[in-house]
Amino acid sequence: MNHIDELKKMKLHLDISRGKPCKAQLDLSNKMLEVIHSRSPFLDDNNYDVRNYGELTGIPEAKKLMADILEVPAENVIVYGNSSLAIMFDQISRSYSKGVLGSTPWCKLPKVKWICLTPGYDRHFAILEYFDIEMIDVPLKEDGPDMERIEELVKDDSVKGIWCVPKYSNPTGITYSDEVVRRLARLKPSAKDFRIYYDNAYALHNIDDQDDKLLNIFEEAKKVNNEDILYMFTSTSKITFPGGGISALAASSSNLEEIKKQLSIQTIGFDKLNQLRHVRFFQNKNGIVEHMKKHQQILKEKFSIVYEYLDKVSDYVSYNKARGGYFVTIKVNHNADKIVDRCLKLGVKLTEAGATHPYHKDPTNSYIRLAPTYLSNDNLRLAMDVITTVIVEQSK
Repeated sequence: MNHIDELKKMKLHLDISRGKPCKAQLDLSNKMLEVIHSRSPFLDDNNYDVRNYGELTGIPEAKKLMADILEVPAENVIVYGNSSLAIMFDQISRSYSKGVLGSTPWCKLPKVKWICLTPGYDRHFAILEYFDIEMIDVPLKEDGPDMERIEELVKDDSVKGIWCVPKYSNPTGITYSDEVVRRLARLKPSAKDFRIYYDNAYALHNIDDQDDKLLNIFEEAKKVNNEDILYMFTSTSKITFPGGGISALAASSSNLEEIKKQLSIQTIGFDKLNQLRHVRFFQNKNGIVEHMKKHQQILKEKFSIVYEYLDKVSDYVSYNKARGGYFVTIKVNHNADKIVDRCLKLGVKLTEAGATHPYHKDPTNSYIRLAPTYLSNDNLRLAMDVITTVIVEQSK
């Protein structure tokens, strides 16, 4: 019996298609559920009772906590609910229906285009596809996006934005260089309503002991009076509980004033009890940094398992050993779809081939994203055994 037949007999049901924290990571935050109780003072720093309506932009101490993660002033932050993806959807939806700072609403324009860095995040692309926004594929290099191409593209006033995951990028794990960040901050697009959607989801998510340093784009944009170009996003979804974290948007005062007017119609306020819970659990950014070191120890072992198996088939795949983030992206020899399908038949579900590109169309049929965090280490080994066995089988 060959090894493929042995794997078939195991009848596996393993899923490494999405970047979900494992149980051990979730358990790290369980005590956060105990910091607010029936005898708690439910007052924020403004002596506001967080059980009630109000505090539209978030309680002061939560704004400070999220501002410190993004390295921006607290007055430039709005704290939302658990999902930063929902904030991004809202921002595009508002731009589509109402415009940005007086510009024509996108729904009234003949064409709206968007720069999509590839390989990239499939949920970013899905939002654009939902609004029928044309996606322009721009390669993501080892130091960040191809800036010469971007600087040329933004001369077209129908180009309204760009997705960026600047640190430990989803899915390749690269971090933008200082030069790339400076050039992004200094972009002068033809469209006044062009915005950089700067999704800093993995700002504190180190795997390696060496932390990648990311230049502060907010400060760089301020230096050249260009801060209106920027929307920044982050969340605690992979720090505490994905279904019960807090998220934040940071932007210039001009952008925020418009967003607050729109937001005041949408909601009376987000979950301030949860905001207070996070603040009392972490106290400050240093508390989050120490907490993330515990995540790091769990994830370091998982990523080591992935690299151990990939190293054995390095003749057939290329990949980047990221120092942080949640994913490993491998590049195979133009047969990604066959590998993904074959793995699924053997009981291992991967992110679908093409998901790393707009319209699910990877022109090279080469990229496969692995999300190793959710499985137990033993099951991860089984999954990687299947994946690497199939890679070799499909490469002959």
